[in-house]
Amino acid sequence: MTDLTEFRVDAKAWLEKNCPPSQRKPVVKEEQIWSGRQQAFYCDDAKLWFERCRDKGYTVPDWPKEYGGAGMSPLEAKALKEEMNALGCRPPLYDLGIWMLGPALLEFGNDEQRREHLPKIARGEIRWCQGYSEPGAGSDLASLQCKAEDKGDHFLVNGAKIWTTWADKADWIFCLVRTDHGAAKQEGISFLLIDMDNPGVNVSPIALISGESEFCQTFFDNVEVPKKNLVAELNQGWSVAKGLLKHERKLMSEIGGDVPSPGINPVQAATQYLPMKDGKITNSHLRAQLVEHEMTMRAVGLTHFRSFEERISGNANKNIPLIMKYIGTEEMKNKAELMLACLGTQGLGWEGDEYTEDEIMVTRGWLFSKTMSIAGGTNEVQLNIIAKQALGLPD
Repeated sequence: MTDLTEFRVDAKAWLEKNCPPSQRKPVVKEEQIWSGRQQAFYCDDAKLWFERCRDKGYTVPDWPKEYGGAGMSPLEAKALKEEMNALGCRPPLYDLGIWMLGPALLEFGNDEQRREHLPKIARGEIRWCQGYSEPGAGSDLASLQCKAEDKGDHFLVNGAKIWTTWADKADWIFCLVRTDHGAAKQEGISFLLIDMDNPGVNVSPIALISGESEFCQTFFDNVEVPKKNLVAELNQGWSVAKGLLKHERKLMSEIGGDVPSPGINPVQAATQYLPMKDGKITNSHLRAQLVEHEMTMRAVGLTHFRSFEERISGNANKNIPLIMKYIGTEEMKNKAELMLACLGTQGLGWEGDEYTEDEIMVTRGWLFSKTMSIAGGTNEVQLNIIAKQALGLPD
């Protein structure tokens, strides 16, 4: 028995023993367990599952043990995730600190910042949000104008950020600010960590067509930020930002594996809602679209596996996350369109007893899917980046 095989056996045994049955089914948004000072659990089993994973280091299994992780190798962390998926285990914890800031601090943060922030992320004590986009700096992020003035022992931050996901529920924000207005766009930006409880931080939710308000606009009015909260060197924040975006694009390229979704997939929806004859969907056009979607999803999965193998062997292709972010988000939109087409008039439900919970989730998921090709950089800009960086085409 190889070491990895033995690890899988042990991991599976631990999961079967410690993951409550109620935590082995698809998660709905209302039952996600988020980090934060206001952390809440919808049931005792969810709290128990989180605490067991936290104590084992499974909220961030591939982080070093000194920061609250399990110290796993990439192969072991991948195997653990596969065993959790096979058993249907819900993610024990959700947070941008886990997916984005934590990996950035491991790469760019100093010892003090890692010791201060990483264990709190691993234990689910602090909820983070991302302060990148501004009303006048979205796709052209380097044009940002939110400024931080050097005041000796602290920075004084003034400006605004927009599309700040869950800012109204977050405890801290990792933020790009301009610290040198005379430098070239990318060269005058710094990366700050800001406590949302600081005087002068105000948040305003933005209503979305999906009926939710997870995006916010965040305002900074003479907010004092200690110098110790500067990540990397002054005016070197663009390098941190690009490093962090790699993790965001990787997350998005995986097509929402941890995102709440209806209990049915496109093929199940088609067989449940569309006319059938001799075991076939009679609508040949939709049938062909479903086949193409299934093939694309299979290809995406194989590409992710190949990319992972290359990464752990030291031959990572830096262009894969760029390409897969585009393909992943486009296919998420395509999947939502297919689901809506399969449901017909039952895909028009917003509320009411005449629609099932799955049908309502399909409708709202279709609306939400439109945001995926904007978040993390618009897909139009992403194509420009792919053309230049991956294909070597001229500007």
